[in-house]
Amino acid sequence: MAGLIKRDPQLDRIRWIDNVPFWGVHLTAVVGLAMVGFSWLGVALCAGSYFFRMFGITAGYHRYFSHRTYKTSRFGQVVLALMGVISTQKGPLWWAAHHRNHHKFSDQPEDIHSPLQRGFWWSHMFWILVERHKRADMSKIKDLTKYPELVFIDRFEILFSIAYATALYFAFGAVGLFYGYFLSTVILWHGTFTINSLAHVWGNRRYQTTDDSRNNVVLALITGGEGWHNNHHHYQRTAKQGFFWWEIDTSYYGIKMLEVLRLVWDVQGVPQHVRDNTEAPGRTRLDGDESEQLAA
Repeated sequence: MAGLIKRDPQLDRIRWIDNVPFWGVHLTAVVGLAMVGFSWLGVALCAGSYFFRMFGITAGYHRYFSHRTYKTSRFGQVVLALMGVISTQKGPLWWAAHHRNHHKFSDQPEDIHSPLQRGFWWSHMFWILVERHKRADMSKIKDLTKYPELVFIDRFEILFSIAYATALYFAFGAVGLFYGYFLSTVILWHGTFTINSLAHVWGNRRYQTTDDSRNNVVLALITGGEGWHNNHHHYQRTAKQGFFWWEIDTSYYGIKMLEVLRLVWDVQGVPQHVRDNTEAPGRTRLDGDESEQLAA
């Protein structure tokens, strides 16, 4: 089968030394919290930093760079890239390339982080830490690699996180550093990771997609609307993942606010026949060539 991923002890081994910073952020969050002690300012900084950067991941990395569900200016996409990159979840090109692979082969043997194929911990975070996925296949994101500024941000992604953490320290001292960056980043990581590890096993299925994606209100609340995952896999081309008014999707509300301000445009909605499932279900593939057509 084309694209089949064969398990390989070398490619699928965790890069323990390379990932010392990943584990170090977890440890520093715990130790720093104990050193600084409880702080209401810290709680506010942690929450604000979490939701600000979550928007960078959901509205930026996911709904813009991965799926091109709306348009913005060249400057606007740089801002979205910067909002996402300070989440310390790799660069926008790496993120989009791997995510497009996930949708192309969702829950099939070729899927890079399916919990049905490799289990909870692999899909939650181990897939990120192995040798196989250290780099991205840039052929899947030709619509993005033509922008040198995005390539630059992707290449030097860690420097932007360091700058963000440093700015929090100079603005708010140790409270800003430990609460606003380290603790917030750990929570942000695992909040984001739950969409890979839990949104294909926990929740309800409104649409009979070709994968096992599910809708989950808890995951939607902690990820700005990403928990309406069955909706998303049913129809990827919309910026709106909460298809019905009662499905809270704060990332979409933010995108619509940017549209009112004319900072983004052509925000894709959900056609009624898609929402009402009047078309036969099936996997909508999104690879590099197709995304170039969307961006044209």
